[in-house]
Formats: sequence, C-alpha cells, structure tokens
Amino acid sequence: MKSSFKLFLAAGLLLSSAAVVNAQDLPATADPGKCYVKCIVPDEYKDVTETIVVEPEYKVLKVIPATYKVIEERVVVKEASKKYVYHPAVYGYEDVAYEKKAPETNLTVIPAKFGSSNKVIETQPKSGRWEYTQLADCPSANKDDCVVACYVEHPAVTENVPITTLLSAASTSQSVKAGTNDTYRKQVVKTPARVEEIDIPAEYATIKRTVVDRAAGVEETVVPAVSKTVTRRELVKKGGMTVWEAVDCNLVGTNNILPIFYEYNSAKLTAESEKIIDEHLLKLMREKPNLRIEIMSHTDSRGDDAYNMSLSQQRAQSVVNYLVSKGISRSRLEAKGYGETRLVNRCENGVQCSEAEHQQNRRTEFRIIQ
Repeated sequence: MKSSFKLFLAAGLLLSSAAVVNAQDLPATADPGKCYVKCIVPDEYKDVTETIVVEPEYKVLKVIPATYKVIEERVVVKEASKKYVYHPAVYGYEDVAYEKKAPETNLTVIPAKFGSSNKVIETQPKSGRWEYTQLADCPSANKDDCVVACYVEHPAVTENVPITTLLSAASTSQSVKAGTNDTYRKQVVKTPARVEEIDIPAEYATIKRTVVDRAAGVEETVVPAVSKTVTRRELVKKGGMTVWEAVDCNLVGTNNILPIFYEYNSAKLTAESEKIIDEHLLKLMREKPNLRIEIMSHTDSRGDDAYNMSLSQQRAQSVVNYLVSKGISRSRLEAKGYGETRLVNRCENGVQCSEAEHQQNRRTEFRIIQ
C-alpha cells in the first residue's frame, strides 16, 4: 500500500496512546476493528459540455466559363429608301356665266292723303257761385246794408277745334328693269399636280458570327461549419482539507474484486453488473463522501495486446461513467485499464488454458486511493 495511506488497527491501542495519536495528527476518536484512511478533500469539479466551431462555414466559388455558338444572321447592306416622281397638273377650259349688268329698280313716291274734322273741347266746365250785388237805390247810409247775395249758375264754355286727319300714309311704288348676263372663258385644273412615292426595298446579305450561348458564371458551394463538442471541467468547490474516513479494514491496502460482467467484446455494462456496482461500490461512495476510488479493468491474454489495453480502459471508464450518472463526482474516480499486463495465473500469450482460467484474468477491481 502507498505511504499516503495511514492504517490503524486496534482502537484500544489508539485510546491508550492518546498523546502519541495527537502528536501524529491522527483521528481523535476511533472505533475498534476499523481502519482509517487519511483523505485530502479534493477539489470538486463538474463537467461542462460545450460545442465550439473549429472550422467556420465558408463558400467555395467555381468559375463556369462562357460557352459560344456560331449563328447566321441576315443583315441590311443597303437600307430601304423612297423615290419621288412629280406629275404636273392637267388644265382645261370652261365658260363661266356672269351678270354683266345688274337689274335696275325704280321707286315712285305716293304722297300721303289727309282729311279734315273738328273736335269740341270744354274749355270751362259748368259752375255756380254766390254773387253779391249792391242795390242802386239803397236808402241806408251804410251801403253794406243793401248788398244782395244771389247764387248764379254759369254754363260750360266749349271751343270747336278743327283737326286734320291722315287718310293714308306716304308710300312708294317699285318698278324693276331686268339686267343683262354674259360669259367668260376660264382655265381650270382637270387633273391636279401630284408626287408619286415609289419604295426602293432594302438589300440584305447573310453573315456568320460567334455569340455567347451561355454567359460565364460562378457556382457557389457552401462548406458547412465543423463543430466539436468539448467537455471541460469547472471547479465547483475548492478542496485541500484533511479528513479521516473509517472504512472496513478488508477494503484497505488491497485490490478488491468487483464481480461484474460485460457483453462479449464490449465495454457496455449489463443490468446485472449495474446492480452489483450499486451494492458494492455506489453504497460505499455515498457513505464515505471523501474516499477516492480507482477502477481497474483487466483482460485475458487472447487477442491483440494493444486492443486488449484499449478495451480494458473502456470497461474501467464505463464503471466510472455509471457512478458519475448516479451523482458521484468524477474527481473522486479514476479509471485505469491494464489489458493483459497483470495476469493472475500462467495464461500468457501462447499458453493453452481453459476458459475458467482465462475468466480469472477478465476481472474488474477497485481500490481506495488518497
């Protein structure tokens, strides 16, 4: 056993030598028949899985050159045009009648005719009034005493006014003298002048030329990013303190067989093996939270040495992984595969052995470590 382990038997001896115990920094109390392991409480870590991009996504560009083809094309070698031909006007003659002398109109005045009449006009209407008359032979010295008032009527006064009347208004009478007509000769356009437009067609030729059949382009291919999942350990709790764990003395200083089985040529644990780990090792790890355990796995000598070493390491690691899945800190566990380097019998390479003898070498063990 390594010197870092301090194993103490006989609790009675420890109690009787208390001064020596304290001097050696040993447990202050101890139970008879128990062994004590001095444990430096390790740092506690947790595994953190992180996916990182180790190669970025990028584009690969590939130039696709243009392709060409020869085509025939009809082209104009002389453009179309027009020709204009002038045709003059054609003239003729015709007689045109016209009024040489206009008709004459003579007017005769017929004077107005008058008659005579009269009209009686009342210039003074009939009236009546009081008139005062002084008697001529008035015997009174006061002449007013001899005034007589008489109401006198006066007939209407009329006047006979002569009137001239219009019997017919003045008018005219008309007499017309016919005019005279004649003709003259006039030159007229029988056919108007015109311009005839004649189309001169274009002239063509056939040529050959090389044209782009498909333009040059770029083909783009995206290369996806490459990611890697990395498991890193983060410190959860700082260790360093020294504690004593009391354990069964049979477990100390030796490699303890863990009677588990694996599937053939596999590191996968069977359900029966998991049950054995729960009973033998998981219970111990939970009851003694400061113990550290090494899981050691071995193979028999059959098969390739390097392959056996790898397989044994995988099998030891599968036990560690199972305990971690049950809540045991990975910092308290170590996995070590020994392959066929620690055979417990004579069954080396080239030695004929029975299956039972080979089975003795296909074992998994654990031991308590500091």
